[in-house]
Amino acid sequence: MDRLGYQVSRRRISRIMKENCLVSNYTLAQYKIHTNSCNESNIPNIVDRDFDNRDKLEVAVSDLTYVRVGIKWNYVCTIVDLSDREIIGYSAGANKDSNLIEKAILSYRYSLNDIRVFHSDRGKEYDNKAIDEVLETFNIERSLSRKGNPYDNAVSEATNKILKIEFIYQNKFVTLEELELQLAEYIYWYNYIRIHGSLGYVTPIEYRNEAVPERAA
Repeated sequence: MDRLGYQVSRRRISRIMKENCLVSNYTLAQYKIHTNSCNESNIPNIVDRDFDNRDKLEVAVSDLTYVRVGIKWNYVCTIVDLSDREIIGYSAGANKDSNLIEKAILSYRYSLNDIRVFHSDRGKEYDNKAIDEVLETFNIERSLSRKGNPYDNAVSEATNKILKIEFIYQNKFVTLEELELQLAEYIYWYNYIRIHGSLGYVTPIEYRNEAVPERAA
């Protein structure tokens, strides 16, 4: 059922797509870059794959992905609130480094004082004194995935997969400024307009607003 109240079967959707020569973006295989660098910090995985039923801003998860800008690779960092899957922070840059992550953290739409846990994988970019100082200043607890285990950061990885399929692979970016402008527009659409199956087919903002009265009761 869509948001207008129509009930449609998968078979009917498949027929309509075939008649109009439409192909889902999610069926297209894409190339992925891998890295061997690892953060060896002695920080436990306190999130422990417990991604659901979290309070607002209780846990923020982060990951990086790549994007072609001109003839070079650039990178995007996203930060997601587990409570409603809203992208609450993001950044884009030419380098895959801690500055990109710090910029994303400082772009939070909410007060940093409200974040309780910041979780990421063990990418070397997340092992940095500047990032640690920001988190310590706002009393944000750190959590890291176990080494070589992508499932420990599954929500963030899934969010970036959607970002690549729906946004990155569908556009060509000549400059970083162009990427940043279009990324801001996509993030707004993702949070305020795009419905999410994991949220009962409402947007992150709608889910957040609906959840507030229930938690306050």
